[in-house]
Amino acid sequence: MADITLTASPALTANVTIGANQIALRDDLALVSIATPLGGEAQLAKALKDGWGLDMPDARHLSVQDEIQAIQTAPDQMLLVFAHPTPDANAVVQARLNGAGYTTDQTDTYVVLDVSGPDTRSALERICPVDLHHDAFAIGDVARTSMDHLGTMIVRTGPDTFLMMSARSSAQSFLHAIETSFRAVV
Repeated sequence: MADITLTASPALTANVTIGANQIALRDDLALVSIATPLGGEAQLAKALKDGWGLDMPDARHLSVQDEIQAIQTAPDQMLLVFAHPTPDANAVVQARLNGAGYTTDQTDTYVVLDVSGPDTRSALERICPVDLHHDAFAIGDVARTSMDHLGTMIVRTGPDTFLMMSARSSAQSFLHAIETSFRAVV
């Protein structure tokens, strides 16, 4: 039998510039889901604090320490987002949690885009039902929503910068929706 080598390929390969705006693929990020065991909230909170200096995230605002973010995705569930170059992110998180949470690597299930520029809010508001103005959606705020029929998680990371996640299986449609909306406002 012949040896077969599988090679991972990115969901998207292009970064897009439209006017002064940028849509950039973030394929350098690891995403690990953590579920809280029944009755284990205090133990998980301590493990997050001891392992990364993170507080438990709340429903609308992420917890950030250095370059790692914790995003609540459901009651008793969160997503850790952090730069990690190798495919062992789940093992790294498990080692730091020391049994305080149930983990699943989600890195290959999402496509993550960093969207930025002066027209970003105007472009996103055309396809997103969330009010993205500064007073309604501050830096560090998180929302699960839909954008142009696609399930999306959106995080405001700067004045005109958003980290956006959607299912990898619809990566091309996700990029197309955002790119089309930018082209309509620029």
